[in-house]
Amino acid sequence: MQVIVLGSAAGGGVPQWNCRCPVCRMAWSGDPRVTPRTQSSIAVSADGSDWVLLNASPDLRAQISATPALKPRMGERDSPIRAVVLTNGDVDHIAGLLSLRESQPFALFGTAETLGLLKENQVFDVVAPAFVSRTAAEFGRPFSPVPGLTMEFFTVPGKVPLWREDASLVIGEETGSTVGVTITCADKRLVYIPGCAAVTPAVRERIVGADLLFFDGTLYRDDEMIEAGVGTKTGARMGHLSMSGDGGTVALLKDVPVARRVFIHINNTNPALVDGSQERHAVEQAGWTVARDGMEFSL
Repeated sequence: MQVIVLGSAAGGGVPQWNCRCPVCRMAWSGDPRVTPRTQSSIAVSADGSDWVLLNASPDLRAQISATPALKPRMGERDSPIRAVVLTNGDVDHIAGLLSLRESQPFALFGTAETLGLLKENQVFDVVAPAFVSRTAAEFGRPFSPVPGLTMEFFTVPGKVPLWREDASLVIGEETGSTVGVTITCADKRLVYIPGCAAVTPAVRERIVGADLLFFDGTLYRDDEMIEAGVGTKTGARMGHLSMSGDGGTVALLKDVPVARRVFIHINNTNPALVDGSQERHAVEQAGWTVARDGMEFSL
């Protein structure tokens, strides 16, 4: 199995277009300690020819341009992208579908809830049903978006997309609004969880023994956006675990056996984005890698 990190940042990317938090100021000034990042997505292939995207970020057009494996290869129109698999309906995970509207066949997979959000919004009709099939994958039922790859959705604690929040909002619910994905190829297993509000026994069970884990790395500290003066919400309020602390991801998954663990979906305020920072050193000492765009893995 081949894996490419197309984008490693949370919504807005790094630097965020209007942000001057400490990390973004470093990025805007060209400080080499902060590598710019686009919004999160990975590409997976069993053979290096047919590729599946896990989420379609608003930066997808630029990500394809930066990734030779995803560029057209033959004829007048062509794409090695055979399928897109969605883990939720957040803007930073679905807006890129609008860049895939030029009558190119591929398959789209998501939960019934996520695909329902697309159906309700007519702008996504430009991704024409005549070319793009939509399949609601059920929990507990593996599916194969391309030969050689088998995927399965599982629920993780989360919430509805920001643009669907209302007075009935519940954070940490386990429904079809936020999912993780297990991806198997031969005897190798990748687990992809770009958004997670809590580590439950069921989530731990899915992670155990993975050859590669991509996990929600949105914030380093729960209140860092507030402390940076660029937001009013904690990570918990946004439905994301933080990396650090007794209730953070590093501590919660410390004893879970995983061959390689990578933080993805990293917010622009997260100090672990800074090469050489104490926060980067702490997560790396704990066995984690901080994802960057263009990273490749072979399993």
